Amino acid sequence: MPPHPVPLGFVFRSRAKEEKAPAADKAPLTDSKQPRDPQAPKGRPTPKRSEAQTRRRSVANTSMTRKEAARRQREERRAALERQRQALASGDERYLPARDKGPVRRFARDFVDSRFNIAEWFLPMAVVILVLSMVQVPALQNTALLLWLVVIVLIVLDSLVTGFRLKKRLAERFPAENKRGAVAYALMRSLQMRRLRLPKPQVKRGERP
Repeated sequence: MPPHPVPLGFVFRSRAKEEKAPAADKAPLTDSKQPRDPQAPKGRPTPKRSEAQTRRRSVANTSMTRKEAARRQREERRAALERQRQALASGDERYLPARDKGPVRRFARDFVDSRFNIAEWFLPMAVVILVLSMVQVPALQNTALLLWLVVIVLIVLDSLVTGFRLKKRLAERFPAENKRGAVAYALMRSLQMRRLRLPKPQVKRGERP
């Protein structure tokens, strides 16, 4: 009895299933029970433990970098203050404060430092007058009051002469420069005793700036 013929469609379907089966076996298995990280954005897979550790380590490194940056800024500020202090003593223009920089301000300082200013003796004379006024002697108290008036008048006259001469010299020496505030800057410097002035005087008395 001849064998029962096998349909061709059944043979092709069986071969197709056998070829798809190994591919399905090779597909990677996903662990659907893996807990989702609460910090992970919705719709994205939970990061692996190594990735989370790397992220935490990078955050720690970032915070350390900020601390180092703050420490570096403090060191730079201290170095800038030290350079400024040395510049005030030496007259180095590069590191002077903004109010002392520039050729106009330097000339104003030299002009005041080269002269004998009555105003620079204001504090010592004020102390002497104060002591005399505290003595319970009418003659000394009257003398102290007279000295006080004389000192005030002399300082005002000396400041007016200094300001007028300095303004004229600045106009001749720096016609195109900004000279705003230079005269007031020089007069404030003249009120200080020479040894206490900052920046330190760079010219001697009587030396023409």
